Amino acid sequence: MLSRFKYYKPQDLGEAVSYLQKEDKAFILAGGTDLMIMLRRNFIDAEHIVDIKALPETKTLEFKESAGLTIGASVNVNRVVDSEIVKVKYPALNQAASSLASFQLRNRATVVGNICNASPGADLPPALLIYDTLVNIAGPDGLRQLPLHEFFTGVKRTVLQKGEIVVSVQLPDPGEGDKSTYLRQTRLRGHDLATVGVASRVKADGTVAIGICAVAPTPLRLFALEDKINQRGLSEETILWAAEEIKEHIKPISDVRSSATYRLAMASALLKRGLLSLIS
Repeated sequence: MLSRFKYYKPQDLGEAVSYLQKEDKAFILAGGTDLMIMLRRNFIDAEHIVDIKALPETKTLEFKESAGLTIGASVNVNRVVDSEIVKVKYPALNQAASSLASFQLRNRATVVGNICNASPGADLPPALLIYDTLVNIAGPDGLRQLPLHEFFTGVKRTVLQKGEIVVSVQLPDPGEGDKSTYLRQTRLRGHDLATVGVASRVKADGTVAIGICAVAPTPLRLFALEDKINQRGLSEETILWAAEEIKEHIKPISDVRSSATYRLAMASALLKRGLLSLIS
C-alpha cells in the first residue's frame, strides 16, 4: 500500500526549491520509476511528492558545438536513445541508455533520475563518467556545478542537501575522432540489472577514460588506471595488461547477482573487449 502524501507540481524552479527546503520527508518526482517502487514497498516514508516535470529548465535536450550536450532532469531515457547527436557524439551513452530496463520503462525513466537514485549497478553513470559529465544543482544558495565523479557518496547516497534539485547534466563536446563503447554482463538476457558494466573511451589524442558499475559502493571513474594506461601508451599489449591491472582498482562484493570473483573476471573481459574494439 502506498503511503499518504501531498502532491505538489511547481511551475518554476524557485517554487520547487522553496517547497523542498520548507517540507520534511519530501521526494522529487520526474520519471518516478524508482520512486514508485520505493513507495509501494514502504522503503521510504514520503509526506510530500514534488513533481518537477513542469520546470522549463528540466526539459532541455540540446547539443551546442564546443559547449556540449545538456540533458534536463525530466528528459526520459528514450529521448536520449533516439537522439542522433547522442548516437554520433556519445555512443557509449547511447548504448548504456539502450540497455536500461525495457522500452516502456525508458519512456518514463530519466537520465538524471538514474544518477540521483545512486545505485552501484546503474548503467548510465559509467557512460556519463567517461565524458567528464557535470551536474547542475539548484538549491537555497543558488546554483552550483560539480563533476559527476564527486556526486556519489555511497550506496543510494549523493551530495544533495535539503532543498536541492539536480536541474540537468552537461557533457562537454568530445570533438572529432572520439570513440567510446559501453558493455555490460547480466545474469539474464533482457532487463536484468548489470552484473558488471564497463564504459571505455579513447579520445582523439589517444588517451583513455574508463567508467564502471557494480564493483564498488558507487559507480567509478578509474582515474588511476587511466593514468597508467596513458603513460604506457595505448596498444594491444597495453590493453591486455590493463585487463589484469583493473582487478587492483575495484573491490566487488558477492551478492545474489554474482560472486566477487566472477565480477573481477568480467570487469577484465569487458575492459579488454571494449578497448580492443576501439582501436581496431
